[in-house]
Amino acid sequence: MDASVSTKRLILIPSVITLAVTLLRLVGELQHWPTALFNREAGGVGSIVGITWLVFVFGIYFASKLSSAGEGPASGGRAIVYSISGIVLMFISFVVMMPGSKINFPGKLAVGFVLLVLAAVIQFFGWPALARTLVAYGYAARIPVLIIMYFSIKGNWDTHYSLGPPGVEFPDFWTKFIQIAVIPQMIMWIVFTIVLGSLCGSIVVAVAHRRKPAAEQPA
Repeated sequence: MDASVSTKRLILIPSVITLAVTLLRLVGELQHWPTALFNREAGGVGSIVGITWLVFVFGIYFASKLSSAGEGPASGGRAIVYSISGIVLMFISFVVMMPGSKINFPGKLAVGFVLLVLAAVIQFFGWPALARTLVAYGYAARIPVLIIMYFSIKGNWDTHYSLGPPGVEFPDFWTKFIQIAVIPQMIMWIVFTIVLGSLCGSIVVAVAHRRKPAAEQPA
């Protein structure tokens, strides 16, 4: 079985679950259900119903399945090191690109994006199969969000999907859509998914492998 088919099968159920949570989040916000569960403010930070936390769950799920199928990392420790390095690169990238940052130099946005992409790319050196799976899952999870954001912004729905950063004005629809939807959903959240999913999966599998030999030793 080729890798593309196995990846599609591996992410199918997680993608359906993620889509269901996304649609539930949208309905909850449109119906003004409890804010603690469905935060409608810009960014939707802290909302209990959301798909961000699923990255950690499915990162572990994908890692376990791949490891059981003989597609684990060449070195669990190295996979963890690459994941931690990716988090560091993500942090530096966000600091550099953050609006109002005191760090200013020509081309800083380009540098920030390069660091962000690099954070994702190096995960393929740690655990290629897991990184590939997380890329596929990331886009399966985020493309529906992008579509929802298009209609939410266009229709000015009362949801977090249509709100930009407080105090920031956009000259037209497409500028807003690209800046608060396309770039975050198709780049930033994908990198987040790859790096954090890789970290969680690599740690859990590494710990499981260390415990397994101990458990197999005769009493």
